[in-house]
Amino acid sequence: MTAAFVNTAAVFAGAIIGLFFGKAIPKRTGDTVMYGLALCTLLIGISGALKGEHIIIEIISMVVGTLIGEAADLDDKINRIGNTLQQRFKAENGRTSIAAGFINSTMLFCTGAMAIVGSLQAGISGDYAMIFTKSTIDFVAATVLASTMGLGTVFAAVSVLLYQGSITLFASFIAPYLNSTVTTEMDCVGSLIMIGLAFNMLGITKLRISNYVPAVFVPVLLCRFL
Repeated sequence: MTAAFVNTAAVFAGAIIGLFFGKAIPKRTGDTVMYGLALCTLLIGISGALKGEHIIIEIISMVVGTLIGEAADLDDKINRIGNTLQQRFKAENGRTSIAAGFINSTMLFCTGAMAIVGSLQAGISGDYAMIFTKSTIDFVAATVLASTMGLGTVFAAVSVLLYQGSITLFASFIAPYLNSTVTTEMDCVGSLIMIGLAFNMLGITKLRISNYVPAVFVPVLLCRFL
């Protein structure tokens, strides 16, 4: 769990710094920085999506994973958590709601390939290199997000702990099913979801991103049969 704790601490620290300096940043500047971060997210998503080697696996994974996500209505559940936080903590910087900040930050920190592959490496072999790299990136991203999206980003640190911690703990159980092909396809699907998240951050779409997340894990099963 060391990797999960380090990443959580990085997000929390970055968010606190962002909250402290956020009030000094004009809204126009904050919005511009936010869109810049969205473009970076889009670039990361596109570069990762192009690494996929079996398009049929990506297609089936997205369809099956989305059906699972819709059936569980993950997006609604995460929105409820965000809304609960919004009601509990009334203070906000006036730029965006706590719910929106929590949801966007959670998706950014948790849907990327590094969150999944890095947590698997930490759980299987004790290799923390990727998670430490991700923690550095997340620290910067959390600072930027908190300065523009407010308190919701701080609560996203809990999402990182629960999500990556769970993957790390269960890594040993799925280790026999992982190989380079599986991790590559998981990376590709996760990157596709990041592209959708970037579009949401840019205000182009309003995708229910949380409902796509189960798709990231479908290649573990598909690669055994395709």
